[in-house]
Amino acid sequence: MSGHSDNASVIDTASDKVVAKIALPGKPEFAVSDGRGHVFVNIEAKGELARIDTKTNKVDATWNLAPCKSPSGLAIDTRSRRLFSDCDNRLMAVTDADSGRRVASVTIGDGPDAFRFDPATRLVYSSNHDGTLTIVHEDDANHFRVVANVPTQVGARTMAMEPATHRIWLVAAAPGPRHAAVKDFTALVVGPR
Repeated sequence: MSGHSDNASVIDTASDKVVAKIALPGKPEFAVSDGRGHVFVNIEAKGELARIDTKTNKVDATWNLAPCKSPSGLAIDTRSRRLFSDCDNRLMAVTDADSGRRVASVTIGDGPDAFRFDPATRLVYSSNHDGTLTIVHEDDANHFRVVANVPTQVGARTMAMEPATHRIWLVAAAPGPRHAAVKDFTALVVGPR
């Protein structure tokens, strides 16, 4: 995904060559695959979600995420066919991956950046700049509820999930002047022991 040129590059892993460039309807953010021939990508400035057909290497659908503003993080539940977009206006937008229909909106922390979905626990995680990790449970394909807002560290927005242990890893930099070199990082782990 290239935010500077509003496109996605398709790379042949055998030759390491770019085999296609896919025009996107705006600046892309996170992307996920459904394992069935589609890649989904949040279009940040437009508050949209685009679906790419990997057979044609073209966008075959674009869906408005309103009232979501500036979606960045994106996760998918491939079983229930639900996409989870985090939005700058403290919302998680839940979208049907087949129809583009908005299924739900859930309140999350401020300044979200990354989303992860754990299929074993049915939990969606949102790492937020405000120093919280919002944890949402998928009760079923159409119902979602916040189960916790775990205190983390201000700025801990970069996240990874360890599927085998169900642990969430967050990274935060020590606060400092804007545009100054970052010197200290903290790794935080949330989850079962």
